Amino acid sequence: MGISHAGRLEVRITAADVGKRVSVRCLTGPGVTEGKFTDTVGVLTSWDDGVLVITRKSGESVRVDESALVAGKVVPAAPARRRGPAASYEELARVAARAWRPVESERLGAWELRAAAGFTRRANSVLPLGDPGVPLDAALDVVRRWYGERGLPAYVQTATGAEGTEELLCAELERRGWVREVTAEVWVGALARVADRVEASETEGVVLAREADEAWLARYQRKGVGEVAQKVLGSGPSVWFASVAGGSGGAPAAIGRCVVDGRWAGFAAVEVDPAQRRKGLATTVMAALARRALAEGASAAWLQVEDDNAGARAMYAGLGFGAHHSYHHYRGPDRETS
Repeated sequence: MGISHAGRLEVRITAADVGKRVSVRCLTGPGVTEGKFTDTVGVLTSWDDGVLVITRKSGESVRVDESALVAGKVVPAAPARRRGPAASYEELARVAARAWRPVESERLGAWELRAAAGFTRRANSVLPLGDPGVPLDAALDVVRRWYGERGLPAYVQTATGAEGTEELLCAELERRGWVREVTAEVWVGALARVADRVEASETEGVVLAREADEAWLARYQRKGVGEVAQKVLGSGPSVWFASVAGGSGGAPAAIGRCVVDGRWAGFAAVEVDPAQRRKGLATTVMAALARRALAEGASAAWLQVEDDNAGARAMYAGLGFGAHHSYHHYRGPDRETS
């Protein structure tokens, strides 16, 4: 924590370190004898007018008064993984994007503007993997105009918490009045561990299909799924839909979706009839899909889970998944009307 050879705490960071991952200690309280020390680790996203802003892995921004700094140093970039397969942020972002394609897209430099008539933020947001080719304010003007022409709010999807993520872009968006509406995490794990969690005989009741039929859609949590939504659901290099019969109202007892893309298998839409939860159906569905993905040559798995979904997080952790990075959707401010 910025300790000198003489054993003293030192501040070894300056405003020139904006954009780097840092660890700082600051004093909170009235004085050294009565105050408390707090430590913050994250990306230094600004240092202006005596105030540091540090973005943690979760995307939370922490403001630190320069006068309260006791120690600080630049630290190595966050590891790309803690468990499961190694992967860069950009690799995972591109794999996830291919697994949930919009019906319309346009390039702005290295940014991709995506639209699907408003079906999910992921399919209706900008994926900013690199330089848009114009200054940021001009790029955001293009984004707002493009989505406005389609009657959609402007969203930018960003990420924090791994090497190569977009903490600086998050900070710039917030300075311009963009509001973060949703935060979730991308988790990764070994595919074989998912497949091995359930005996092959236990997955015999899982039916796999290339398309989502009416019964599958009846269990899917998003209601009123139309033609555009079905196109998004069916998009991806190799898409499989799983279902287990026996749910209420003619819907399956459980469903799931998996997209196989090279070494990766992405899981989504794992849903269980509320009356049949805690029977292992979600795990069984994922195991059946994992076996299919292994047969197609995949070895690694990824999925997305929201911060407040404690049940899903516990299940995925039990299957060997761990958090890789957080992702966020920022909504642009409404345009002023003249």
